[in-house]
Amino acid sequence: MRRLAALAGLAAITLSACAPDTPKGVDRDRLDEAVSRAIGDPTTCLLIAEQAGGRLVYRYNNHTACARALPACDASGTRTVDQLLKATLTDGQPRTLSCSTTNDASRGVGWASGVLPAKHLAYAAMMEGPRAFPGRMMAERLDRAFKSVGL
Repeated sequence: MRRLAALAGLAAITLSACAPDTPKGVDRDRLDEAVSRAIGDPTTCLLIAEQAGGRLVYRYNNHTACARALPACDASGTRTVDQLLKATLTDGQPRTLSCSTTNDASRGVGWASGVLPAKHLAYAAMMEGPRAFPGRMMAERLDRAFKSVGL
């Protein structure tokens, strides 16, 4: 039993070491709460990275949620939230996209990305499911959430 507890503790330390830092001057708990209120859902992912170099400084949700490839909405094929972040880091252009993920339109995906120029950061977010917000709504809600925590 002790060995199991020790392994669980080691796993928690290892996983937390893999998690990106929080943007400088931002309280992680406040940011998590603000994002959760804005677009929180088990299938939501948000990534924030430094514009210079692309170093990831924040991730909302886990690798599984963030690695999903879903319809791109603005082109044929799929994309991941990481690919959206890289595109935004490259050209600095915001994106707000939405489309269905099923043939019967019972589920959808919203994509939102943009820059936070005052902090030299860029973000990309994805939400998928029967109640996914459209990309434009996600961007508006995230803008308010970011401002509430000083981003």
